[in-house]
Amino acid sequence: MASEQTSQIYTYEAPWQIYGMNWSTRKDKKFRLAIGSFLEDYNNRVEIVQLDEEMGEIKSDPRLVFDHPYPATKVMFIPDKECQKTDILATTGDYLRIWQINEDRVELKSLLNNNKNSEFSAPLTSFDWNDAEPRQIGTCSIDTTCTIWDIEKEVVDTQLIAHDKEVYDIAWGGPGVFSSVSADGSVRVFDLRDKEHSTIIYESPQPDTPLLRLAWNKRDPRYMATILMDSSKVVVLDIRFPTVPVAELQRHQASVNALAWAPHSSSHICTAGDDSQALIWDLSSINQAVEGGLDPILAYTATAEINQLQWSSTQSDWVAIAFANKLQILRV
Repeated sequence: MASEQTSQIYTYEAPWQIYGMNWSTRKDKKFRLAIGSFLEDYNNRVEIVQLDEEMGEIKSDPRLVFDHPYPATKVMFIPDKECQKTDILATTGDYLRIWQINEDRVELKSLLNNNKNSEFSAPLTSFDWNDAEPRQIGTCSIDTTCTIWDIEKEVVDTQLIAHDKEVYDIAWGGPGVFSSVSADGSVRVFDLRDKEHSTIIYESPQPDTPLLRLAWNKRDPRYMATILMDSSKVVVLDIRFPTVPVAELQRHQASVNALAWAPHSSSHICTAGDDSQALIWDLSSINQAVEGGLDPILAYTATAEINQLQWSSTQSDWVAIAFANKLQILRV
C-alpha cells in the first residue's frame, strides 16, 4: 500500500492547451510523458515531462521541448519496456515524424510522407505503434487510407483504402492485424496477410455517424471499444459476434472523447469526456445482463472537459488525463 503521505494525483500546467499526450513505455523512465500543444497556428510545441518523485511534482525539461508544425494529432513513445532500442517518439499531424530523444535535445530523425505523387500529404488523424513489431507504425488519414510504415527503412510497407470517408483512428490487435474507425461509421478489421479484404465489425446505428476513437484490448484481443461523435456512450465489441455491441457504457453526461483499456487486466477500461469525468469500468460481468446497464467502479472529476486519456503500460495503477492546459496523473 502507498503511504498516506504520498499524493495520488500530480498536476502539471503547460503554457498552452494540451491535445496529444502519452506515457513513456521504458522501465527506466517510469513517470515520463510527452504532451503536445493545441494552438490554432502553424507553430506548435511538444514537451517531454517527468515526475520528480522526491519533489512530488511533474517537471518539464527545457532541453526536451521542441517545435512541431501544426498540433500533433497523436504522440507515442516506441513500445520498448526493456530499453533495447533507441529512445524515440513518433508524432502525426501533416506527416508522420520520428524524433530521437537525446540527453540534451530532441532531434527529427525522419519525416515520412505517404503520398508518392506529391510533397504534401493529406493530414494524418492518428497512428498506432505495433507492440509486436516496433519497426511498424500504422497511420490513418482524412484521405480514407491507412498506411503501414517500416520506420527503420523509412518506407511504406502497405497502403490500403480502408474506408469510404475520413479515417479517424487505428489500433493494432496483433502482429499483422489492425482495425480502424471512420467518418463512414464503421469499425473495420484488416489482416496484412489478406490485404484485399476487410471485415466490418460494427456500424453506427444512425447512418454516417462518425466513429472517432478505437481501443483494442491488449489482454484479450476479442474485445475492442469505440466512441461515436457527439455521443455519451461507449460501445464495447466482441469481434466474434460482429454488428451487435456486447455492452454499451452509458454513464457519461456528455460526449466521450477518449478511452483506454487497462494494460494489466482484460476486463477494465477507462473512459473520459466533456462531462469532465474519467470513469473506470469493470467489464467482467458484461455477459450477464445488468438491469439499467453497468455502473463504473471508480469516478474522477476534473475541472474541465477531458480530451485525452492514457493508461500507463509500465505502471498499471497510473492513468494520465489532459484537460485545458493541465496534465494530471492519477493513481487508480
